[in-house]
Amino acid sequence: MTTPAGTPPRPPRHQVDPRAVRYWLTSGLISLVTVVVVAVVPALLWEPVRPWFLGIGALVALLVLPRVVVAPWLRYRTHRWEATDTAVYSRTGWWGREWRIAPLSRVQTVEAKRNVLHQAFGLAAVSVTTASAQGAIVIDGLDATVADDLVAALTTATEQTQGDAT
Repeated sequence: MTTPAGTPPRPPRHQVDPRAVRYWLTSGLISLVTVVVVAVVPALLWEPVRPWFLGIGALVALLVLPRVVVAPWLRYRTHRWEATDTAVYSRTGWWGREWRIAPLSRVQTVEAKRNVLHQAFGLAAVSVTTASAQGAIVIDGLDATVADDLVAALTTATEQTQGDAT
């Protein structure tokens, strides 16, 4: 997609909070520990399948390891977001990039989400839902206060925007 002048669109202006790196790292570590526990516990309890469970557990752990070690920093470098008077913009992805734009006239719901890890790091995810079949735009890794302010601003802007929200 290009602008009328023929130049590519600029990336959204805002980065996620730097604490998101630790959040994503911790989330990855939890996944890795879960894989190891699921493989090791049956291997300890059931000797005939021990080599299989340990082998599969090691293989899966090796596949999950890049998500833990590399992905958080790459996600931080690539994830961007912005909210203007007319739309919400999001760019995600470190392997493949996804640009999402939701015109405010199409926004149906706006919400801040905080799971246990978000709360531990003082972060939140903002979800902007439209009638699109692609699903909601989710901006993950925002400071909780920034997320609350963004939800309030988008709610006010959406109420004032002319459109059918479909």
